[in-house]
Amino acid sequence: MAKGLVNRIIPFSSVDGPGNRAAIFLQGCNFNCLYCHNPETINLCRNCFICVKECPYGALSVEEGIVLWNNNLCKKCDICLKCCPYHSSPKVVAMETEEVVTIVKRISGFISGVTVSGGECMLQSEFLISLFEKMKDMNLTTFIDTNGSIPFQDNQKLISVMDMAMIDVKSFDSEEHKKLTGMDHSIVLKNVEFLGNIGKLYEIRTVIVPDILDNYSNVDSISRLIAKINPSIRYKLIKYRPLGVRKELMESCIPSDAMMNELAGLSKANGCNNVVIT
Repeated sequence: MAKGLVNRIIPFSSVDGPGNRAAIFLQGCNFNCLYCHNPETINLCRNCFICVKECPYGALSVEEGIVLWNNNLCKKCDICLKCCPYHSSPKVVAMETEEVVTIVKRISGFISGVTVSGGECMLQSEFLISLFEKMKDMNLTTFIDTNGSIPFQDNQKLISVMDMAMIDVKSFDSEEHKKLTGMDHSIVLKNVEFLGNIGKLYEIRTVIVPDILDNYSNVDSISRLIAKINPSIRYKLIKYRPLGVRKELMESCIPSDAMMNELAGLSKANGCNNVVIT
C-alpha cells in the first residue's frame, strides 16, 4: 500500500481548482523559493526537539529519538512551525492511501474533486497514482498543484489518472528563476507545453513581486506562451503578500492594483482569454 507524507488536509477549498475541493498538502519540496508562503512544507523533520520544548500544550513529545505529535492535545497555535529552524513541521503524518480515502469519503458528497499540493507533490508520484485511482472510483476529479520541476511526460500512469495540473511559472528568465528558487526552469516550461498540448493544463500561476522580479517581462513572455498553446488556459496573476514568508530572505511590498491590472491587460493583449488577479 502506497504511503504519502501528509502535511495537512483541508476538507473544503474554493481556491485550489474549480468547484469545492479537498486540498491535500504533501510534505517535501525541491525548490527553496525566497518568497515561499509555506516554508514549513519544504523539509522533513530533523528531530532536533526544539519544537518539543516550545509547545505550550504538551502536544509534542520524544520517543526513541523521534518527535511525536498528539493531535488531540494540539491547539493549532503553530508555535512549532514558527520556531523550527529547518523549514519543517512535526505534524507531518505518513498516511496510507486508504487512510486518506476514508477522510475524503466523509465529505465526498460536498466536493467535486481533490487537489494534491505541497511542498512538491510530484516527489511522491506513486502515492499520487494510488490515491487518484481511488478518487476516480468515487467519481471525483483529480488535480495536481505543482512547481513543474519533475517531468510529466515520463509518467504516463499518472497522466492517465490525473484530470488537470496547475503549474507555477515563477520566472521566464532562467537566471532569475535560479535566484528565486535555487533551480533551473527548463523542465517547468517543457511541462507547460506538454500538458497544454494534451489538454491537461488547467492553470498557470505567476506571483508578482515588485522590485525583485522583472514582472513585466515575465508576464509578457508567459502570457505569449499560453496564447500559443491554448488561449483558454487560465493565467492567474498573484499578488505577493508578506504574510507567512521568510522576510529575512527577501523584502518586497504588495503590488498595487494598478500594476496588477496593467499586467492583466498585457496578458489579454497577448492573446490570453482567461486572466485572473488574486
